[in-house]
Amino acid sequence: MKIEFCGASSGVTGSCHLITTENYKILLDCGQFQGGKAMDAMNHEDFPFDPAEIDYLVLSHAHIDHCGRIPLLVKRGFKGDIYCTDATADLLEVMLKDSGYIHEKEAEWKNRKRERSGRPLVEPLYTCNDAMESLKFVKPVLYDELVELNPEMRIVFNDAGHILGSAITELWITEEDHVSKVVFSGDLGVMDRPILRNPTIIKKADYVIMETTYGNRLHPKNAMDVKTLMEIVIRTVKRGGTVVIPSFAVGRTQELIYEFNQFYRDNQEYQQYLENLMVYVDSPMATTATEVFRRNAQVFDEDMKETITKGNNPLDFKNLKFTRSSEDSMFLNHDRKAKIIISASGMCEAGRIRHHLKHNLWDARASVIFVGYQAEGTLGRLLVEGAKEVTLFGENIKVNAEIYNLEGFSGHADRDGLLEWLSGFEKEPKQIFLVHGEEGSKMDFAKTVEEKLGYQPIVVQGNSEFILEKNELVNKEEAMQDAMDSEALAGIKKNISDIHRRLEGILYNTHLAVNEKLSPEKMAEINNIVLVLEKYSVNLGSAVTEENDHGMGLQD
Repeated sequence: MKIEFCGASSGVTGSCHLITTENYKILLDCGQFQGGKAMDAMNHEDFPFDPAEIDYLVLSHAHIDHCGRIPLLVKRGFKGDIYCTDATADLLEVMLKDSGYIHEKEAEWKNRKRERSGRPLVEPLYTCNDAMESLKFVKPVLYDELVELNPEMRIVFNDAGHILGSAITELWITEEDHVSKVVFSGDLGVMDRPILRNPTIIKKADYVIMETTYGNRLHPKNAMDVKTLMEIVIRTVKRGGTVVIPSFAVGRTQELIYEFNQFYRDNQEYQQYLENLMVYVDSPMATTATEVFRRNAQVFDEDMKETITKGNNPLDFKNLKFTRSSEDSMFLNHDRKAKIIISASGMCEAGRIRHHLKHNLWDARASVIFVGYQAEGTLGRLLVEGAKEVTLFGENIKVNAEIYNLEGFSGHADRDGLLEWLSGFEKEPKQIFLVHGEEGSKMDFAKTVEEKLGYQPIVVQGNSEFILEKNELVNKEEAMQDAMDSEALAGIKKNISDIHRRLEGILYNTHLAVNEKLSPEKMAEINNIVLVLEKYSVNLGSAVTEENDHGMGLQD
């Protein structure tokens, strides 16, 4: 068995890792490179493998740097199954269609210039139709569901707490009489954040592929960042300026909506400023993604579910408005009233946010607040690092607005969060591969791991290949019996989880949409059903973990 790192090996974008056995090839993620012209050029290069030879693609989550080249993979010959969580599948349609549209528009813009100068025309990386074609290969599954890809490979998705549907993947690979377990962290989320559950702690692995986005940095306390965010908003509004927040359409935007909901509701002393202060989500993709969040309330954390069952909608409030049309978006820049604009993309590389920056960066009354990671080479990184002038749509723009970087809102675990997750393994994995981080971040985190845990991880540098040892010999009959037990338990749990999920969906989405139409008796009845199922799911999950302590089945 070997693993080849084909992306996110020298930075934080383009996640793509290939595992090859004697009989199968399985790809972990197929993300788009982001961060300026040089990185974009990498998206057009050939894959370092033949897409037609890939049997499966396992997707950790729906951010473009993890899924953005899937349509290209299909376009170049991939015909296998794409496995992801059901919530990721819902978001994937939103993300890939939007990405295809952006590639089409960028190609049209370039071709207008090329046609005038007599140069050859270019084709988009892929189109909306290519994106839709790729979705035909998607196979959604539930968290904790044991999926047999083939007689030699099984996977389980665990909640990563990064964005809706994000997953830590456990992969069991059988070669002859040997079983090895690979754990792919995907992107790990932050503990105790609103809306989503905490990242799952995994107990056993032979090999770990782990992200290190914030491997050498600590986040400020999120509560403090919320307070800082609101203080910036009030100061900006007092001077008549607009607050512009570049935000990733999936994850950060929904968290911001949640926080503004709380702020508008709980801070009466600021009502003179908040009463007529509108919050605009100016991103069709973010608008649609928020609708997907509302449809997947079954995977929210318990606090979020409790809020919903009390009749509150944390993803909506009186002063919130979603803008879809380009006309509505343009109006925001002609209307000089103080306002808050949340718009994609989070690194300012594409989308409507670039127009809002053009119309506000020069204005000393305005504030621009970054709430997520800014990769090298992006406009966001330039602004965070103090650029005094930037170019937007061919025009030089002076940076007079106040620029803030609130990293506490990042959806990535910081150094200590990464270390806490890694320390959850009961014994040292055979090897830990550090990816998805800038060079300094990976190197520093490797030193921290060695100092704190005594492990010596491999810092992956560039596209590289590693031969993995086979695991220790196991008794074939025992392994088969363990697998049968695991299948039986997994089947039972899947059935209960599926019922549980469907009822939760009915319950929480009913609260969000039409709870005033249900009688208190009916709502109490549904609540009781869900509570009973939750009890049995938890108990069964514990049983599954105990029965599969040998490491061949589910982790609860």
